[in-house]
Amino acid sequence: MNRSANHKGALFMVLAMAGFTINDALVKSVTDAMNAGQIIFVRGLMTSAIVVTLAWLAGAFRPLEALRDRALVLRAVGEIAAAVTYVSALGLMPLANTASILQALPLAVTLGAALYLGEAVGWRRWLAILAGFVGVLIVLRPGPDGFSLGAICVVASVFFAAMRDLCTRRIDRAIPALLITAVTSIAITVVGGLLVVPMGGWRPMDPAPVLRIAGASLALVAGYQGIVMAMRTGEISFIAPFRYTSLLWAIAIGMLFFGEQPDLWMGAGVAVIVASGLYSFYRENRRRRKTVGQEPQPESP
Repeated sequence: MNRSANHKGALFMVLAMAGFTINDALVKSVTDAMNAGQIIFVRGLMTSAIVVTLAWLAGAFRPLEALRDRALVLRAVGEIAAAVTYVSALGLMPLANTASILQALPLAVTLGAALYLGEAVGWRRWLAILAGFVGVLIVLRPGPDGFSLGAICVVASVFFAAMRDLCTRRIDRAIPALLITAVTSIAITVVGGLLVVPMGGWRPMDPAPVLRIAGASLALVAGYQGIVMAMRTGEISFIAPFRYTSLLWAIAIGMLFFGEQPDLWMGAGVAVIVASGLYSFYRENRRRRKTVGQEPQPESP
């Protein structure tokens, strides 16, 4: 894969992280007004309307047979589970904390690639993965009673998001990115609707929360499309570090709009997670270069 493709993938990843972080902040701002199921459902209706319209205009729809792609179905399952657990966590934890733990996602992707896709992972990267999850524990700081519900939700969301990203790479490239996004968005909306009653029932909505959800929908569309384009354009080992840009956004928004003040322990945990992730990417790039260098070169004519 050439350098230009990697740079494009990195740009898509940066835009996706900005979209997701803005969405997270807007969703967090309405967690007192409605439950997670209602948020996911209302946001999903708006997001699906936007995405389906864009997909229709772009001619991205394909025969129903295309939707039988196993990787596409598994990606939707991972996205649904990640959305439910993460929205629940946003209502229980500070934005900066949830974003910090989410930085372990690239390590979770590496772990999943090793366990389920057969990717070679050396002992150094295994240690980096272990160190990264130690960093997660530092951020969470479980008390005498163990992990809080918010902590369990956000950690679960990391692994479900890793499942989503790994499946994205396996989807048939003939399926347009907009169709992938549309299918995922519709599936999440349906599940959100089913969860409204179990999570506390429908609450009347004032105009302000509705407008925030609308803004979250627009940001989420940008995030959805960006992540799909990033994972399908650049090499994972090159573009994955750009996920960390979301942490800068989350800390700034948390301080400015939610009055959050990151403490020393959170800073230490984030440093461990980011350092572990960057080292893992470094080792992966070295391995790839070494593998390419060992490939037999064609003879000169």
